[in-house]
Formats: sequence, structure tokens, C-alpha cells
Amino acid sequence: MKTAQGLLSYCSNIHPGEIWSEHFANLQKNIPAVKAAVSPDAPMGLGLRIADLASKDLQDEQAWKALTDWLKAEDLYVFTLNGFPFGGFHGVVVKDDVHTPDWTTTERYDYTLRLAHILAKLLPESQASGGISTSPLSYRFWWKSPEALQEATEKGTLALVDLVDQLAQIEQTTGKSIHIDIEPEPDGILENHREFVDWYGACLLPLGIPHLMDKGYSAAKAEELIRRHIQICFDICHFGVSYDNPATCIAELKDKGIQVGKIQVSSALRLDFSQQAEEKLALLKKYQEPVYLHQVKAKKADGSFIQYPDLDQAFAAYEPGAFLEWRIHYHVPLFLESYGLLGSTQKEIRETLAIQKQEAFTGQMEIETYTWGVLPEEHQIPIHESIIREIQWVQEQLKAE
Repeated sequence: MKTAQGLLSYCSNIHPGEIWSEHFANLQKNIPAVKAAVSPDAPMGLGLRIADLASKDLQDEQAWKALTDWLKAEDLYVFTLNGFPFGGFHGVVVKDDVHTPDWTTTERYDYTLRLAHILAKLLPESQASGGISTSPLSYRFWWKSPEALQEATEKGTLALVDLVDQLAQIEQTTGKSIHIDIEPEPDGILENHREFVDWYGACLLPLGIPHLMDKGYSAAKAEELIRRHIQICFDICHFGVSYDNPATCIAELKDKGIQVGKIQVSSALRLDFSQQAEEKLALLKKYQEPVYLHQVKAKKADGSFIQYPDLDQAFAAYEPGAFLEWRIHYHVPLFLESYGLLGSTQKEIRETLAIQKQEAFTGQMEIETYTWGVLPEEHQIPIHESIIREIQWVQEQLKAE
């Protein structure tokens, strides 16, 4: 829905469905009740997660018409897509396969280009641009040497630049500007703010500008197109896990001319070891589950940092007195600041939204809480009720003085 600070919705990756008919059925089941609660008298925007198979299903004329007819009938519109998870995201083991296929492959390129065409057709007439969030190139632990990692980085970067050329053609044809919103994530090749900004200036532009010049663009036009079509997805959970300060990051992005495609409003778990450490650790073990990656960035007693690819490695490394704090990638509900003895990075959400209120740094905000199905039982309620609570909490933050 429209707010004074930009468009707001939630990401439909909370709903299962790798093929379109299954995902669409879940949208039809849940979204009308959500809209009635949070936007009863005005159109409501959606952030759709469309898997690869679903994107192919939507090439069917009848499936497409069913979607667009439903959007019109329910007073809904689409302004952003989540193109990070390619395949199954519920009821299967996801873990590092969330990056599969990565940006070194034609499959990722073809999928994202297909999403770009879909979004250009779905954007309402009044909406000139829309974003597609995507993987931070690849999962870094797949590449076993610095040379292999660098090669993967450059190959993925050039694939994105090739896509920029296609997005420029889409805009010329449709009038819709589609931007790819790279989502830094712990253990991705681009895992945090610093790595993304450094990559943008030291890899994307130096590789991308001459690559587009070979396609006939001037150097100035090539840079303009890259900056227009390659943006960042500011996922607050991921920035929180990395201990990145929202205000500092947002200021640097602005200073370096890097656009923020969207804010993903999301929250991580936080464990403060200053008291009741053993009790907190025991409680955290209830959150260990086999579906998603829960990367841990730990602040050690000496103030240095160490990262663990998942909770099991962090638990194995734990020693009493060794750590000050852990932050865990989990996408827990926004409206809860704590989970018993466990904390969250809700503070970073409040700070980010306060900056957005003061001077909007993006036009799109998307709530991304997707772990309802793997949370401890005491935090689970019906999905549509969960979504409503999330949206209403964000609405309250945006209205608060």
C-alpha cells in the first residue's frame, strides 16, 4: 500500500508453492483477509516471490489472465519481485542451495530476465519502475581458492552487466525501468555492506562500463545504465547480522551514488552473553532446524569477530566467557523485540525506518519474515494473522513521531 514514505507490502515467499498454481492458490487463500485488515479502502501492493517453474507457468496465457484478473478484482497490484530463491523454499532442505543456480550460470540469468519481463507487464500504469531482489552472486564456500572466488565474482558480474543491456531494451520498449537489487547476505560472495560497496566501485563499474561499450554504448551511458539497473536490496536482518550501522551505510550509499532498490524489513536473532549465557544458549537450540541457513556472526570477548556458516558450527565452537554477542540470520517476526531470553535486531529496523521517514532513500519497502513454519511452536499463529501483525507494526513505526 502507499505510505508517505513509499510503497509497502510483504514478500509472498512466506507462502509455499514452487509451481504457479500452488503459489497462486495460497495467495488467493490468504491475501484478501490481509488486505481487508491493513488496506481496506485503498489498493494494496504485493511483493511476489515467483520461483523458476512458476515463472515458466506464467508464460501460459490462461495462467497470466487468471492472475491479472484476480489482481484487478481484489484491488491489488505488484511493484516488486523476490528472485533470490530459484526453486523450492518450503518443505525442502534449502540451506546453501538458496544460491543455486548462481550468477555464474545461464539458468540464473534466464530466470531473472524472465522475471524482468513479467514485472514490466505487471507494474501498474502509474508505476515507472520496479525491483527484483537476487543472490549476492554466489555462495562463497563453493569456491575453494581465492582465484576461483575471483573468477566466479567476475563471471557473475559480467552476467549482470549483460542483463543491464536487456533491461535497457525492456525500458525502451515498455517504458518500465526494472532494477536488479543485489541482496548482500552472510557467506554470499557479497556478504555485507562493505563488500557490496567495494564490489560496485572496484569490480562492477570497471568491468561493466567497457563491456557495455563493446555493445555500442558510450562510457557515460554505460555507467548511467549500470547505476540505474543494478541497485542494492537493503535487507535489515542481513545488515544487522553483519553489525552494519544503518545510518552509516545509507549515508555511504548516497555519497557513492548507489541506489537502494528496496528495503527488506526483516529481523535477526541476537544473543547477549553478558548474563544467563547458558540459559540463552539452551533456548537458542530450540531454533536449530534443518531447512534454512542460520549464519552466526559472533563478537568475541576481545572485541574481534568470527563467523560460523550455521548454528551447529557456532554451538560446537562455544566456550564459556569466549563471546560477548551472537547475531543469527533467522528472519524472525518484526513485532517482537525479544523471544524470552533471546533478543532481536528490532533496534536496527526502527533506526532504518526512522531514516526513511526523515528522508526516504528508496521508494519500496517489503516485509520479509518467512520462518513461521520453523519457529518454536509458541510463536506460531495462522499465516494471514502473522502477516497482518507484521504490516500493522511497520505501519505504526512509519506513523510514529
